[in-house]
Amino acid sequence: MKVGFIGLGVMGGPMAANVLKGGHELTVYDLNPAAVARLTALGAKAASTLREVGQASEVLVTMLPEPQHVEGAVLGEQGAAAAMAPGSTVIDMSTIDPATSQRIGAALKVRGIAMVDSPVGKTSEHAVTGTLTLMIGGEAADIERVRPVLDCMGNQVFLCGGQGMGHAMKMTNNLLATTIMCANTEALAIGAKCGLTLETMVEVMKTTMGWNQQLAVALPKKAFLGDDSPGFMVKLAAKDVRLAVAAARQQGFEPLVGNGALATLDRAAQLGRADRDTAALLFLREEELGIRVRPATVSA
Repeated sequence: MKVGFIGLGVMGGPMAANVLKGGHELTVYDLNPAAVARLTALGAKAASTLREVGQASEVLVTMLPEPQHVEGAVLGEQGAAAAMAPGSTVIDMSTIDPATSQRIGAALKVRGIAMVDSPVGKTSEHAVTGTLTLMIGGEAADIERVRPVLDCMGNQVFLCGGQGMGHAMKMTNNLLATTIMCANTEALAIGAKCGLTLETMVEVMKTTMGWNQQLAVALPKKAFLGDDSPGFMVKLAAKDVRLAVAAARQQGFEPLVGNGALATLDRAAQLGRADRDTAALLFLREEELGIRVRPATVSA
């Protein structure tokens, strides 16, 4: 298929590479020339404008940071949709709110362009191997038409409902995952301040309801090794929680746990960690309390 890809960041870059490996004709666009160069070196074509990538695409994939970025790239005055042919499809794989997703989808439908939302789960490592979790919303026929492209990027596929429901699922998932990360780093810091070792806390928590995937997988891979290099950045985690908090208020209730997570993330950003991995939350707690949660064998 003729595929366009807008947004070649930590996740989007390897995802686009896997589309290319899947045998599709790929045209890419990103504001970062180095990101574009990495893809053209693999055989992709570079577009100089959003309209150019839209014109080249029967399937257009967007993987962008914020809702307004997706809306602008697709529907803006110089956006890709203006050059896309009726019968083509947009797949938005960003993490945005369901309302914005549905608004974009409705505007595209007027032009005869379908929209499928398919935000992703897991990590940048899974983006490289093409084994992401795909949370998909849209019409069954539209989804089936673009499955050859989606299958290049993910191997666990969940059909969540109509257009926008993939984004609803991703927002819900990221609210939970991020609040768990915030709770983990806070609890471990409190325990360490009281004199407990990380090894003792982990050993006990493995036997209780406190055990979770962040403790089992994410923290040992990054934070416990002293690594906060960008993976899931603090600023993106804050954006995702902010979307969920806003959605909760639209539904008529105050998300107290979400508010706490958002305050934690916003404070980390204010302290200069916006572009660091959420592992930085643990390091901030260590600094604030004058402790070490990480094993002594791990450098500060």
